[in-house]
Amino acid sequence: MLRAPLRRLWLRIHRWIGLSLGPLLALTALLGAMLVVALPLDRYAHPAFFVARTAGDAATAALPLESLRQRLLVEFGPDTNLTLRPPRKPGETLWVMVRGKWEGTLYLDPATGAEQGRRGTHEGAYNLLFELHSSLLLDDAGKGILACAALAYLFLLITGLVLWWPTRWPPSLRITLHRGLLRGLFDLHRTGGAVLGLLIAVSVATGAYMAWRPLGNFISTAIGQQPVKPPVVPKGAPAGAQLSLDELVARAQQELPGQPIGYMHVPAKADRPLRVRFRLADDPHPNGISSVWLHPRTGEVLAVRRWQELDAGNGAVAVIYPLHTGVLGGPVHEAVTALLGLALGGLGLSGVWLWWRRRAVAGAARSNALSSRTTS
Repeated sequence: MLRAPLRRLWLRIHRWIGLSLGPLLALTALLGAMLVVALPLDRYAHPAFFVARTAGDAATAALPLESLRQRLLVEFGPDTNLTLRPPRKPGETLWVMVRGKWEGTLYLDPATGAEQGRRGTHEGAYNLLFELHSSLLLDDAGKGILACAALAYLFLLITGLVLWWPTRWPPSLRITLHRGLLRGLFDLHRTGGAVLGLLIAVSVATGAYMAWRPLGNFISTAIGQQPVKPPVVPKGAPAGAQLSLDELVARAQQELPGQPIGYMHVPAKADRPLRVRFRLADDPHPNGISSVWLHPRTGEVLAVRRWQELDAGNGAVAVIYPLHTGVLGGPVHEAVTALLGLALGGLGLSGVWLWWRRRAVAGAARSNALSSRTTS
């Protein structure tokens, strides 16, 4: 059992970390819980973005990728980076993430290339929720802030467990609700944090891992592994004619035949490799992180790396991403992820509310005592 001075110190650390970063953690957690529900709602509310107009027409051939690329470069400029997400199920649209003078996503019919809709990076309720959750609308600076907030949660968890730690086991997990709102919320905050804290820590830690990308390289270096980096395009004028995007993708598929493509990253500059991401049969990542890098003009294969061949820090993303989003365990896991987000949001908000109410009660008690001394 902690002695009174040490307990007050732990309580002070817990309280001020919670008051300074608790609301931010609560906001991020609630946004994450909302995203689990918002994704299927977004698809239901905007079918034109996700269902191709030629869905069900088996006789229609796929649009050549090179003609699509040339059309997009004319519209958005030659310095535009493109990321193509081919349909993963029959009837889905082709997504093109554009990064140039305009940033957003185009939703195209894969057979005709006709545009069925577009959204800027911050347009639409789902995109806004995602950007707030992942970066606070502050890009890399926001991701750094969220990574620091996640580290603060670990301190909150440790200090909370120290304060909760019972003198007798098994501990009592009783929550008293009939002795007023303040006592009920205190029990919920204390017991909920102790019971769910470690599960919530998984969501927070995996979120921090994805938000702060250098963490993967740090982990690999710490265990003596060399972080895997993308290959470099050889300098000098390439020999031979420039291949079309369709030919480049076909060459990548020769390296990993029969494997579905997750994304095609098409760089604007010729000194950066073209990357085709595949999802292998045993890859837990829903988008796949096994990759083939090609020379963007000649199609020379610069590197082939399956997800198991990556260093530990970067290869862990294959599990960490679906673990954080809940897709690793299907609908049940997604529901648990949403509930944990709500729980963390409740812990953060209830902690702030308890502090404020106790200050208000203590202030009222001091005022009453002062009034009593004055009247006496």
